[in-house]
Amino acid sequence: MLIAATADQARIILRAMNRVATAGGVRPLTDAGRRSLQAAGRYMFQVADPLEIDTLSPLSPRELASALPAPSVGSMAARFLAVTALVDGELDAGKITLVLDYAAALGIQEYYLQQLQAAISGRLSWALADMTRQNIKSLWDQPWRDEDDVMALLLPYQGNRADPALVARHEALGSLPEGTLGRAYWNIYKANGYAFPGDPRGVNEAFARPHDSTHVLSGYDTSPQGEILVSTFTAGMHPKLPMEGHILPVIFSWHLGIEINKFAGSARGALDPEKFWVAWARGADTRADLFAPDWDFWAVAGEPVESLRRRYHVPPLDPRHASGPG
Repeated sequence: MLIAATADQARIILRAMNRVATAGGVRPLTDAGRRSLQAAGRYMFQVADPLEIDTLSPLSPRELASALPAPSVGSMAARFLAVTALVDGELDAGKITLVLDYAAALGIQEYYLQQLQAAISGRLSWALADMTRQNIKSLWDQPWRDEDDVMALLLPYQGNRADPALVARHEALGSLPEGTLGRAYWNIYKANGYAFPGDPRGVNEAFARPHDSTHVLSGYDTSPQGEILVSTFTAGMHPKLPMEGHILPVIFSWHLGIEINKFAGSARGALDPEKFWVAWARGADTRADLFAPDWDFWAVAGEPVESLRRRYHVPPLDPRHASGPG
């Protein structure tokens, strides 16, 4: 369970989310906004009946803060509000300003709020650079200096730093039986023409193995929508800097169409609201963290994917919520 809110607190948070979705009541609620509220109610708060959106009355930041005394609930509420501001695929200053007002009332000061503030204040480049910084810190706890070249961190095998033995070890995964984690991982690389870690074109193994293993175990493909969903799943599974290091970067990259770096790429409109909230809930319910330092890919590479899903308690993926090209 991602958020331990009571039924009353859930409705209060949804009231605030509805207010953000309409920029304080000055914009009409879009279809995406309505679907997002419905899905958040169902998958994050376990609202059994269809949410009556039109009955969600406005709620001020002070009222929200008064109703959520637990810091953990307030922190998650602020994250949900931030996502709500971006569901329509635009950097809407009115919606984001309202999110910042709610966060201030809740006493929340997290990096992703600085990123949002910068993005609407003429400092988009700083916001994008900070998303990369926080992503690296979340995954590797990598020391970061402003002069560091992110591409050198992500693509470390160029020039005379290639590692043929590492490439060969990954290539050997192709001899494992179909249905094993290692073979499914190998299949992703072959189907997409990716270079294995160790190849001059390969991605740093510290990112590639847990990330692509998460694609396998979560069931999300490598389409733009799949990248949003696998990173959202990661944010639920790996709680370190989830918003600033995972969710905001992929929403900016694959939904807002804002390129963070050449490695990430970009596209517009890949966020499906219901699939998004399902992915976050599934990641939170998973009982393993593939980005934890003690998770060993090679120790489980030969095991069947379905066995690992059961062991890690990965919730089943309803085909309606699978990723795809749109």
